[in-house]
Order: sequence, then structure tokens, then C-alpha cells
Amino acid sequence: MREKILSIIEKNSRIDFKELAVLLGESEETVINEIREMEKENIICGYHTLINWDNMEEEKVIALIEVKVTPQRGLGFDKLAERIYNYNEVDSVYLMSGGFDFTVIVEGRTMKEVASFVSDKLAPMDAIQSCATHFVLKKYKDHGTVISDPKKDERMLFTF
Repeated sequence: MREKILSIIEKNSRIDFKELAVLLGESEETVINEIREMEKENIICGYHTLINWDNMEEEKVIALIEVKVTPQRGLGFDKLAERIYNYNEVDSVYLMSGGFDFTVIVEGRTMKEVASFVSDKLAPMDAIQSCATHFVLKKYKDHGTVISDPKKDERMLFTF
């Protein structure tokens, strides 16, 4: 039942407990207790709202930063990740396999603000070997939700 609950609330965290219980064929009380238990166990870590910032006047810039590091002896990657994720600008930090160690997702109001974060705070850290910053130009789908509908071709067909 846990996986079914998680699959449903991952797509719609605002679903009513009563509706969720009906979908699962369980009592509302059982569903509420299961969700509360998963919150206590830190399986459910929070509830988020997906916002299409492109439809707002206020701009938001998102960057994915590939970070290569030298892990600290005895501390590994965890302490370094903690130092990075404690910055307010940082939205997410992932330990990666492959050619770099972390993907750091940063949000700012402008590209300059994000670039300043990288040059003034992230890159100067002792364990950082290199950073490669990639700016998100357009979101098409985010967290399983299509953000940008494809434009329809409104040209008229003309034949001879």
C-alpha cells in the first residue's frame, strides 16, 4: 500500500485523504495513519508546489552545476555536500557517478547572481577541483508534469 500512496501523492500532494482512501480501497483512517508513519520515518520528506516561473513577470534562473571534488579524508562526500546544500541559493545536491562528483542545482534572479554564487562561494571551497555551470533555458517537463505545451502550427495549408 505504501508504494501506491507514494505514487499518487507524488503526482498530487493536495489530494484529499478521503479521495485517496477510495482510490486505494482502504479506510480514510488507515491512509492517514500510513502517511503519518511515512512522515515520521522520513520517507515523505516534504510537500512542494510546482510553479511555472516562465508565466510570472518575476524571472528565475536555474543552473545545474557539475562539481568535481577531492573528498576530505575520513569525511567522504557527505560533509562536503552538507557545506554546499546549506547555502540558500542551492536547491538540490546529488552525488553522481561518472566524470564529476556532484550535481548542484542553484536558483537565482539573474545569470549574474548565479555566476556570483559559483565564483564567490562554491568554486573557492578547498575541496572543489572544478565547476561547470549549465543554465536551464526552458523547461518542458518538471517532476513528471508537462510545463510547456508545444506551439501549434497555425499556418494555412496552401496547394497548387
